Amino acid sequence: MTDTNKKVFTCIVCPRGCEVTANLDKEGNILSIEGNSCPRGETYVKNELLNPMRQLTSTVIIEGGIYDRLPVILSDVIPKGKMMDVMEALNGVKVKAPVKRGDVIVKNICGLNVDVVASRSM
Repeated sequence: MTDTNKKVFTCIVCPRGCEVTANLDKEGNILSIEGNSCPRGETYVKNELLNPMRQLTSTVIIEGGIYDRLPVILSDVIPKGKMMDVMEALNGVKVKAPVKRGDVIVKNICGLNVDVVASRSM
């Protein structure tokens, strides 16, 4: 058994797609980060290890629209671990047409200081 653990990431910050390796001690602390071509790759891997964030796109029910579902997006990223909570909260959301692209559909979803916004007019 070794005292270090390696995790390999493909950086998505730019089109280059560097393969970046994080060397961690047995407690999960970062010892080193290698393989990134720029400082942004190191920042990306640190964020993925310490506090992974994600953007979420989904749909909500709309009444009186040309379709039954309205596409929505979050106004900012949220912690990865909160994705299912937000999806559950969106499950019961219903809006009525007309809705304009950019309208706030749900303010401060799940207390995350992030809004759910319409991503198209309908």
